[in-house]
Amino acid sequence: MISRPGRSPHSFCRNRHCPKCQGAAARDWLADREAELLPVPYFHVVFTLPAAIADLAWSNKAVVYDLLFKVAAQTLLTLAADPKHLGARIGLTAVLHTWGSALTHHPHVHVIVPSGGIALDGSRWIAGRPGFLLPVRVLSRLFRRLFLDGLSRAQATGRLGFFGTQTHLAQPKAFNAWLAALRRIEWVVYCKRPFSGPAAVLAYLARYTHRVAISNSRLIACDADGVTFRWKDYRAKERQRSKVMRLSVDEFIRRFLLHVLPDGFHRIRHYGLFGNGVRQENLARARALLAVVGKPLADAPVPDALIAPSRCCPCCGGRMIIIERFARGCASRSAPPHPIRIDTS
Repeated sequence: MISRPGRSPHSFCRNRHCPKCQGAAARDWLADREAELLPVPYFHVVFTLPAAIADLAWSNKAVVYDLLFKVAAQTLLTLAADPKHLGARIGLTAVLHTWGSALTHHPHVHVIVPSGGIALDGSRWIAGRPGFLLPVRVLSRLFRRLFLDGLSRAQATGRLGFFGTQTHLAQPKAFNAWLAALRRIEWVVYCKRPFSGPAAVLAYLARYTHRVAISNSRLIACDADGVTFRWKDYRAKERQRSKVMRLSVDEFIRRFLLHVLPDGFHRIRHYGLFGNGVRQENLARARALLAVVGKPLADAPVPDALIAPSRCCPCCGGRMIIIERFARGCASRSAPPHPIRIDTS
């Protein structure tokens, strides 16, 4: 929450990067995506950029993040359409994350994709193999090739900027050598069927569809000397992952600002069968091929982690805590001595 000069502390900035605002919008997005789920298994796929390219993305966010989205989608759509793998047109929803738990720069895109798709001739639904979507090694190699080819075109057309320790990459010879080194390393692609089902993955992604990097629930303390927050060290054992970190105020702000996106940049995108212009038509076709009737929005499953709408603030979507219950017509025992006026202008 950010209070503007002259505004009540109860006002909300509605900025898409704010950890306080946009809760209602996130819940609406989640409900819409749950209503669109097909009665088939789903897979959670994550495409992660190597550290060297993550460094380049700091000063080229729009170009690199846009390329990450397009190449991740192209990789999945291309391999799924190949008769050697699935031979079908698939749909997918992708969400960009640029952070690690400690607010470090770690750009990756989460993708949720159904196991199966519509045959290339549109005649039937082709189901994926049980517990298997596409070979991870093939996904990784194609993702690497397509991304580096796209990065090479961006450099050749002058769409990349190089600063600081990367200024030498402005020279074509140095840039090509840098690309050659990236072609020799393995790129990380995660692809598994979620244990708790697609609704759990959507609920996880919804936490950050309308904010970035950190939620208020992870903040422990904040003063003039620093900010303390909880984070998870995934290199540690399960029971030892939860840790506490304290950063200076300047460093905390620096890390948070790493994840502010360019104006107009969309961090949620839909591809293939789920493209914005054709999604509803393709969902209806898929349900017809699967011989099921689409569920109305009200019947969509709601994860246990979601807060009941009646306990959410109508302005920001934040959780409202019950402090007292009293009968109709009775006065609150904890009522303040003077009325509180909230400026909603």
